[in-house]
Amino acid sequence: MTQTAPSLTHGYDSAAPRWGDKMRALGYYDAYLGFLSTPQAEASPAAHVVDIGAGTAALADAWVAINGAPGALTLLDPSAAMLERGEAALRARGVTPRLVHGLLGEAAVAPADEALAAHVIEHCPDPLEALRQMRDILRPGGRLHLVVSKPHWCNAIIWLQWRHRTFGRDEILGLLSEAGFEVLRTYAFPSGPPSRTSRGIVARRVD
Repeated sequence: MTQTAPSLTHGYDSAAPRWGDKMRALGYYDAYLGFLSTPQAEASPAAHVVDIGAGTAALADAWVAINGAPGALTLLDPSAAMLERGEAALRARGVTPRLVHGLLGEAAVAPADEALAAHVIEHCPDPLEALRQMRDILRPGGRLHLVVSKPHWCNAIIWLQWRHRTFGRDEILGLLSEAGFEVLRTYAFPSGPPSRTSRGIVARRVD
């Protein structure tokens, strides 16, 4: 069972002032750097990158640290407080993102070449539909860089606050295929809380 959108957004609004520092302290920013640094086809400098459910933009921040400023960068999130902090973090890197305040599937987002999504579908009423909506944001051949919660007792503790789902490896790969993606690679976070709570996947939109 997931939280409703208003209650989830309220929770993230309340957590926003401490969220970025907490994620760094737990090792998620460094984990995202590792995930995005693994061998893959280079991203075009002119690419439009959208961070779906961006929060304080840790994944987008890691993208910029590795790839440099993209042609355009959009942050999509239902929490205005999170977007404000994500914008500040990226401006510190010399990047001015476009902010889209709203929910996946409801807010208008320009077609993207690269989509980033960390711990988003866990909170969606229909994870398959959420993945299809991510696919629809991407141009043909565009890539999704997905970080998703996996079964582990650590996630049982996190569930007490966020009521999120977890996905086994075969389950999430099957959902991606059904949503219209070709999985390019999976990534096992090597250490710390991310190694216990999360799995990384890069997938390409197929047509």
